[in-house]
Amino acid sequence: MAEDAKWYVVHTYSGYENKVKANIEKIIENRKLHDQITEVIVPLHKVLEEKNGTRKEVQKKLFPGYVLVKMLMNDDTWYVVRNTRGVTGFVGPGSKPVPLSPEEIKDMGIDLEVVRINIEIGETVKVTDGPFEGSVGVVKEIHDHKQTVIVNLSIFGRETPVELDFTSMEKI
Repeated sequence: MAEDAKWYVVHTYSGYENKVKANIEKIIENRKLHDQITEVIVPLHKVLEEKNGTRKEVQKKLFPGYVLVKMLMNDDTWYVVRNTRGVTGFVGPGSKPVPLSPEEIKDMGIDLEVVRINIEIGETVKVTDGPFEGSVGVVKEIHDHKQTVIVNLSIFGRETPVELDFTSMEKI
């Protein structure tokens, strides 16, 4: 692949950001476009909210109405993303999407660093974070584009597939 994937901003209907992200990821799976559309994110940031006298940290969308997509721009990928339900178009003049520059991505304060793991299917891992912390399981699937793995954990005596972030586990 001579050309590197670039980040593009996709405009969506308000409130449809997560649906659009899920729809694009489903299309990537179905059409096997992992090498052309590598990442889809809805940028979030933490906000302290106060309700009924209690403070709570919640995740809010950084750019409501927008989704960031890292992809190789060609007719096929443009068509797939542009015709995803909930998408109104790419950000850019006319019908020509303009990729974000590395400076723009950095200025947004978005951490878009891709985490790589040295784990393969069939290896045993230990959960280091979250509700299953301390659990041990076997890796069944690796999803580089989502930076997650599916691990079979023993929950209540049954093998249960659980999706974990790359950062919330370690190889045993």
